[in-house]
Amino acid sequence: MLERFRGFWTRLIAPVARLLIRLGVSPDAVTLVGTLGVVAGALVFFPQGMLLTGVLVITAFVFSDLVDGHMARLTGRTSPFGAFLDSTLDRIGDGAIFGGLALYFAGPGDSGLYLALSLVCLVMGSVTSYARARAEALGFEAKVGIAERADRLVAILVMTGLSAIFSLPILLWLTLWALAAASTITVAQRVWVVRRQALAV
Repeated sequence: MLERFRGFWTRLIAPVARLLIRLGVSPDAVTLVGTLGVVAGALVFFPQGMLLTGVLVITAFVFSDLVDGHMARLTGRTSPFGAFLDSTLDRIGDGAIFGGLALYFAGPGDSGLYLALSLVCLVMGSVTSYARARAEALGFEAKVGIAERADRLVAILVMTGLSAIFSLPILLWLTLWALAAASTITVAQRVWVVRRQALAV
């Protein structure tokens, strides 16, 4: 769903990408710094109950995911390793966000239920990505599902921020329920699609 806006964001971050290239910064360095920023924002601020601060820090660094890709294309430095590194670090960043929320619910959020739901989102989000990667490694297609990574990321960040701004924790609670369900359904969809392809071989 959010892929339709990629062109707009790419045009917006293009000047930043060109500046970093002139400064001699590599795309891989931007990827690494961006991930470290996301992890710090999630694991430093969320467990303390500073949800809005965490969201703002994470959001600032999430844009590095667009910057590094644009830099690689501008410099012609796209490579299999760069794609591998980017995808791998994305999983770490996503895990940190839901891990940070789990720590929040283990502390100031004080809810075993939503701690568990945060962990479900963490695990199923990772399995969603793994299922597609493993399917493609075996020669199958598994690009199906009701919740792509970008959609999940935007949903959790926006609703966590709004829940903090308006003191409405129900916004975060409902989002966790929705993402846990969507991720689980997506995994099931990918397993089913790959099974059908495997049986047809």
